[in-house]
Amino acid sequence: MSAVIVVHGGAWAIPNGLAKASVDGVKVAACDGFSVLQRGGSALDAVEAAVRALEDNTVFDAGHGAVLNADGEVELDAIIMDGRTLASGAVSSVKNIANPVSLARAVMEKTAHVMLTSTGANLFAESIGMATVPTDTLVTENEMKEWRKNKNYVAGVMEDFNCQWAHDTVGAVAVDSAGNVACATSTGGIRNKMVGRVGDSPIIGSGGYADNFVGAVSCTGHGESILKVTLARLILSHVEQGKSLAESSQLSLKYMGDRVLGAGGAIVVSPSGQWAATFTTERMAWAAVDHDGLWYGLEPNERRKEQLSQ
Repeated sequence: MSAVIVVHGGAWAIPNGLAKASVDGVKVAACDGFSVLQRGGSALDAVEAAVRALEDNTVFDAGHGAVLNADGEVELDAIIMDGRTLASGAVSSVKNIANPVSLARAVMEKTAHVMLTSTGANLFAESIGMATVPTDTLVTENEMKEWRKNKNYVAGVMEDFNCQWAHDTVGAVAVDSAGNVACATSTGGIRNKMVGRVGDSPIIGSGGYADNFVGAVSCTGHGESILKVTLARLILSHVEQGKSLAESSQLSLKYMGDRVLGAGGAIVVSPSGQWAATFTTERMAWAAVDHDGLWYGLEPNERRKEQLSQ
């Protein structure tokens, strides 16, 4: 079984000024995750490593590049799921945590629960000795400037995925050499969201899903729209019916667009190592590493390839 990892840096109208940094960021994250797989690590380890790399990169709306809510605060959401056992962990509305994906994994492995939120999630992080960081270290100067400029959330949401100031989610899916799949998704949400707003990212079946019998998905786009159609599970239901990963993603994203006028994207991997990266927004930075090399893209239907340096 050949191992594969696919990552995305969010589906939105990525401006030219961020295009190269976005593509470079997903390529690095995919290579980080793949190196875990090459060392014999699990799909779960690989998606966590890849998403941590994206959370540490201020180009993306997760961890260190998070956007601010209506009160000017950071509230982070994340999920991780193991396709072998369906074990999953999620956190929502957490503050002061640089890598919420790792906190989500701790919820999965160290508690009897699936999701912890807000203060409870932060208290749990404290109880297990997870390092916290000052909130201002997670916020870029550019985000502060954009937040002040775009304080009207209602107008912001209407324009959200058709404008150049809306960032979005990051995620990863992988299959390891044992045929186990996993997914992880992490986000800072939508700029100027209401305090306490939670989107699709930490919700099983919406922001992500992983099942060894079918595959693993990580979604990105307008969270409320993704929640309404449970996008991750919808994609896998088409896969279960025998459709290809790409067709399953395209059908599901089209349904979301037709039914609730939502745009977005998804990355998918199957237990046999097939993969797809699909989106209905202007752009989505994505990268994948398989036995053939490093694949990546930004524009619709773009699929470039590089040989991996040894």
